Amino acid sequence: MAKSLVIVESPSKARTIGQYIGDEYEVIATVGHVKNLPKNKLGVDIKNDFTPEYVTIEGKEDIIKKLKKASSNKDKIFIATDPDREGEAIAWNISEEIKDKKNNKNIKRVLFNEITKEGVLEGFKNPKKIDRDKVQAQQARRVMDRLVGYKVSPFLWKTIHSGLSAGRVQSVALRLISEREEAIKSFVPEEYWSITAVLKNKNIESFESELIKINGKDFKIPDEKTVKEHIEKIKKEKFTVSSVKKKKVKRNPSPPFTTSTLQQEASNRLGMSTSKIMLLAQQLYEGIEFSKDDRIGLITYMRTDSTRIADKAINDVRNYIYNSYGKDYIPEKPRIFKKGSKKIQDAHEAIRPTSLSFNPSRVKKYLNKDQNKLYELIWNRFVACQMKEAIFEQNQADIICGEYLFRTTVSVISFAGYLQVYEEYKENNSEKAPVKIPLGLKKDMKLDLADIKDKQHFTKPQPKYSESSLVKELDSNGIGRPSTYSIIISNIIQRKYVEKREKRLNPTELGLTVNKILIQNFPEIFNVVFTSNMEDELDKVEAGKKNFVEVLREFYEPFEESLENVNSKRKEIKSELEEQTGEKCELCGNEMIIKWGRHGKFYACSGFPQCRNTKPIEPVDEECPQCGSNLVKKDGRYGEFFACSGYPKCKFTRPVKAFKPVEVDEKCPKCGNPLMIKMGRYGKFLACSNYPECKYIGKLKLGVKCPNDGCDGDIVKKLSKKKKSFFGCSNYPKCEFVSWYPIVAESCPNCGNNYLEVRKNSENDEYKKCPKCEEKV
Repeated sequence: MAKSLVIVESPSKARTIGQYIGDEYEVIATVGHVKNLPKNKLGVDIKNDFTPEYVTIEGKEDIIKKLKKASSNKDKIFIATDPDREGEAIAWNISEEIKDKKNNKNIKRVLFNEITKEGVLEGFKNPKKIDRDKVQAQQARRVMDRLVGYKVSPFLWKTIHSGLSAGRVQSVALRLISEREEAIKSFVPEEYWSITAVLKNKNIESFESELIKINGKDFKIPDEKTVKEHIEKIKKEKFTVSSVKKKKVKRNPSPPFTTSTLQQEASNRLGMSTSKIMLLAQQLYEGIEFSKDDRIGLITYMRTDSTRIADKAINDVRNYIYNSYGKDYIPEKPRIFKKGSKKIQDAHEAIRPTSLSFNPSRVKKYLNKDQNKLYELIWNRFVACQMKEAIFEQNQADIICGEYLFRTTVSVISFAGYLQVYEEYKENNSEKAPVKIPLGLKKDMKLDLADIKDKQHFTKPQPKYSESSLVKELDSNGIGRPSTYSIIISNIIQRKYVEKREKRLNPTELGLTVNKILIQNFPEIFNVVFTSNMEDELDKVEAGKKNFVEVLREFYEPFEESLENVNSKRKEIKSELEEQTGEKCELCGNEMIIKWGRHGKFYACSGFPQCRNTKPIEPVDEECPQCGSNLVKKDGRYGEFFACSGYPKCKFTRPVKAFKPVEVDEKCPKCGNPLMIKMGRYGKFLACSNYPECKYIGKLKLGVKCPNDGCDGDIVKKLSKKKKSFFGCSNYPKCEFVSWYPIVAESCPNCGNNYLEVRKNSENDEYKKCPKCEEKV
């Protein structure tokens, strides 16, 4: 019989640990928290020093019984939940349930930075007591969040509609997104122009140089008239090379990943949501099954704000770099990364591979596609961080033309260094034509003007937040903890405060309304500075420098005062949301107003409750095809839809975005009837108008002939096995032309190619590019 009990929160973690510690230990998983605040009431005794009332989570009764039974006959009990505040809180709740006079002294806390044999055995060598300060910090956060949620959410229910919620941190995230949206809407673009000269000399190749200063000063050319005046002046001047400089520029690698930087980089590079990134990282940490009896944790603990690396790991990676890339790629001393300007906890190492023997190519077959992508990203970043810096040779040529200074700058890699393994993601990586400085260009050389180009530009607002950029903003402002960012983003999307479109976070009308109400009525609570300061207070509790009750009291007293003030004028706030329409109610003659309801805005009679007349904001000028009643727009589980106003007698429904078939000037090859464009599950297609008698379907042509020589096929939109759209030739498999970019039937003005591809830059702006000459159009 096992003499010791080990308690963890995850079954996969239990399986991985179990194989390292032998039969003397029984390992049981709690599957997360076993206790929480109650769902149906506040669960905080405010008058009694904010004492939380923990209850057993529904469905966890059997697990607690199992833990009590298993612990009753064990000599030692080790609680090995995750080494963070949440893990400490789970450990404390478990210990409170299973402790008695017999085993109280035998309950120990063990921490694993990595779930490998060495990491697990090291944890058992150094058992600790449960960290009460860390538990208090978690309780303070939980109580604070509960107070905000339970006190402010009912205000939103009564002001807008039921089912809404406010959160101490999620509402600040919503504020950031909403304020960025307002800034974009109010942004006024400013016009400006740039000038580029094409210069030549009989002894050198022609090259481009950009105007950077006028009369030795920075400048702004505001309009076309001004740019033309400058160009005329430039044409009259002589061009002389004033300097040609060469220098070496070093670029150092980025630190290994923290929780925040992992979410940012993986979201940008891999296109994953933050919640998926954290789920995959948890799986890599808890253990991957190499065989039936062999599970190994591939990365260190993934909830960390530190860039610190263990000495052994540094030695291992330096040996790996030497063997894989040679001694030229190893710096003289290991890289030690600074903690940064803001205070970090530094409780755990950076996120890194647990062993350099688990090369991505070796473990790939044991991982699914997404796990492999994330592991390879973590591996490459870690290896790169201990490699030599990259060295660039930067050449700069300055050309004087009267009062105008032109400059051409070229950087070329002379030593790849860490770039051999990893290059940082850059958001503004829109394509640019390569710049060159010709050989033989010397100081005092005279140049001729071959051509001069002007280009119009407009200033742009900051882009809408992506998940990655929102995480960066939250982290840089010290709002919340990086481990909670994925939950925050998921919450505001699930609450329909924010919609994710084209990888950007867009506030909905509901989200903007909720944000407006919260910041107008609780400005001291839902703001960046206050929320950041509260994180500092929680850190002080964890460090034992401040009392749990003291922090909550400092928070709650001004909060309660604001709440009482807001509740006293709730009717006024609600009436401010109502919009006058000037329309009369057809039932009683009172004015119709616009109100908020569970499914959005609607028209309602101002004579409510005497008159209960309502109607949708967007009237549907369409009759139900089944009973002839009017259709109304409703909001359902999967979005908006049209339903019969005669419900429940008539249960007709259809999607809002219904597509009406359009007849085309083409005959069905099977029966000769006209063909129609119809909408299917995966987009538009051609179908016979004589359906269902004739079931012919065909691909919708784009009006572009296949570019491959000797092929007379048409380009059509297709669907891959993974349901991803692409464009291919109608003569497939005889012709294998394919494009993963949307194609438009427009000729290239530069080379005459018969089609263009629609692409997007890093800011999600569309542009057209010719695939033949590769010029932007």
